[in-house]
Amino acid sequence: MTQALWRGSWAVRLRIISGLVLIVYVTAHLLNLAAVLISPTAFDAVQAVRLSIIRSVPGTAITVLALGIHMVLALSRVALARTLRMPVTDAIQIAFGLAIPLLLISHVVYTRGAVGMLDVTPMFGYVTTLIWGTSNGWLQAILLTVTWAHGCIGVHMWLRLTRWWSSVMPWMIALAVLIPTLALMGYVNFARVIDGLLRDPRARDVAYDAWQWPDAAGFAQLAAADRIGTQVIWAILGLTALIFVTRRTLAAIRKPVRITYVDGPTVRAPRNQTLLETSRTSGVAHTALCGGRGRCTTCRVIVEEGLSDLPPPSAAEARSLKAVGAPPNARLACQVSPNTPLTVFRVFASDGKRGRAHASQGKEAQLAVLFLDMRGFTARTDGQLPYDVVFLLNRFFDEIVPPIVASGGTVDKYMGDGLMAVFETQDGGSSARAALDAVQGIGGALDHFNATLTSEGSAPVAIGMGVHLGNVVLGEIGAAGQAPRTLIGDTVNTASRLEGQTKALGVQALISIDVLRASGKDAAHDALIDLSLRGRDSALKALPIADVTRLGEILKSRAPA
Repeated sequence: MTQALWRGSWAVRLRIISGLVLIVYVTAHLLNLAAVLISPTAFDAVQAVRLSIIRSVPGTAITVLALGIHMVLALSRVALARTLRMPVTDAIQIAFGLAIPLLLISHVVYTRGAVGMLDVTPMFGYVTTLIWGTSNGWLQAILLTVTWAHGCIGVHMWLRLTRWWSSVMPWMIALAVLIPTLALMGYVNFARVIDGLLRDPRARDVAYDAWQWPDAAGFAQLAAADRIGTQVIWAILGLTALIFVTRRTLAAIRKPVRITYVDGPTVRAPRNQTLLETSRTSGVAHTALCGGRGRCTTCRVIVEEGLSDLPPPSAAEARSLKAVGAPPNARLACQVSPNTPLTVFRVFASDGKRGRAHASQGKEAQLAVLFLDMRGFTARTDGQLPYDVVFLLNRFFDEIVPPIVASGGTVDKYMGDGLMAVFETQDGGSSARAALDAVQGIGGALDHFNATLTSEGSAPVAIGMGVHLGNVVLGEIGAAGQAPRTLIGDTVNTASRLEGQTKALGVQALISIDVLRASGKDAAHDALIDLSLRGRDSALKALPIADVTRLGEILKSRAPA
C-alpha cells in the first residue's frame, strides 16, 4: 500500500514533491513564530538556523522552484479540467490554493521585495510593525491559516492510502491545530511588545535605523509593486478561467461520445473528457479515493465494449493496474479519455438497480484479520459418519466463536474446519487490541473444549492461528443478489499464510509485528522471528505463541516515546 504513494504520472509526483518542500518551508516558518513564546533568544536561534537554510543559494532555488512548479501544476489542473464537479475536500483545497498567491503577494513585496528594492532589513519587528493593528494584519493571519490548511489537506490526501496513517491521524490533527495556534500567539505576543517599545520616540528611531525603515517614497514604490503583482496574479487567474471556459465551450460544440455504464445509465459526454469526469458531471456514482490522481485504483472499470479504440495505458496507469493484479480489460477511469462509444463496468460502484446494498461500493479500512484452523481434522474424522463430523465442528465453533464476538470481532466466513474473523472497530489500534483479546480468549475456550473431549474419551483438538493488521477493502463481492459482505486485500492473504506457518513451527499462533505495534504492545526482541511469506517482497516479523493462554504474560505495554 505504501508503494501507492508514488504511483501516478510525472505531474502527480512533481506536485507531491513540490508540495512537501513547501509544507516543510511553512512549518519551519510557523515554528519560528511559535518560538517567541519561549523567549526572544529562542526565536533568534530558530530564525538563524531557518534563514541560513532558506536564504542560502540552494535553499532559495529549491523553494522558488517548488513554488513555481506547484503553482503551474495547480493552475494547469484547473485550466485543463473538464468539469468543476468534484469532492468537497478537493474543491476546498483548490480554492485555498488559488487564494494563496493573492494573499501572499503583499507579504513577498514588503519583505523580500523591500530587501531588493530598498535594502530593508526585514527583521520580525519590521514585519509586525507594518501590519499590527491594520487590516493587512488580519489578511496575513488568514494567509497563515489558508496556507496551512491547504498543505494539511494535501498531506492527508497523499498519506491516507498508507496502512499507518489512520493510527497516527489523531496526533497529526492535534499538531495541525497546535502549530498555527502557537504561531499566531507568538506573533501577537511579539507584536504587542514591539508596539509598546515603539511608543518611545527614541526607541522608535533606533529600531527604524536598524530596519532601514522606508520613507514615504519607498513605501509608494512598494505599494506600486504590490498593485502590479496583484494585477499579474489576477490576470493569470483570469487566463486560467478563460482557458477552462474556452475548452468547455469547444467540447460542447463537438459531437459528444456515448458512454454506457453496465447496470447504469447511458450518457453523452464531451470527447477527450476522462471517464471519471464524465461520471461526476453526469451524476454517476464513481469511487475515487485518491481524488482521480491515478494512485489508488478504486476508480477502475472493466471495459466491456470499445477497449480496442482506447489508447494503451500510460506507464503510470499500467504500473497501478499491475499492482492490483487487474485483468487486461481493466482501466483507470481517471486516466481514460474516450473519443468513441464505450461500455464499462465500475468495479467499486454502487448498484441500486441490481438490488445491492450501499456496501457494494466498498470501503477501505485498517483492520486486524484472524485466520484459525483445526489441526489434523481430516485424519481425525476419517471413517466417521457425516453427522458426527458436523456435530464435532459445531461443538468446536460454539466454544471458540463467543470469545471472538465478545472481543468485538465477527466471523467473516467459515471454511470447513476453520474460519476467518475480522475486528471492525473505530481504528487500527483498537482493532489490533480486540484481535489480541480474542486470541487469548480462544486459548481459554480451547482448553475448556479439550477438557470436555478428554472426559469423553476423545483426543484433544489442536489449532493454528494467524493474525495480521493492514488495509482491507470491505464490500459486497459476488453476483448481484447473491453477494455477501466480505473483505479482500493483501492483509487477508498475509493472515492466512501466517496461520499456515503455525503447523511447521509447532505453535498455536503467529501474530505479526503490525498487530503488536498498532495495539501498543511489545515483546522481547529475540522472541520475534522473520518469516518469508509468499506474495511479500520482504520478510515479516512475527511473534510465535506456543500457548495463547499466556499471551498476556508474554506481551508488555510499549513505553511512551
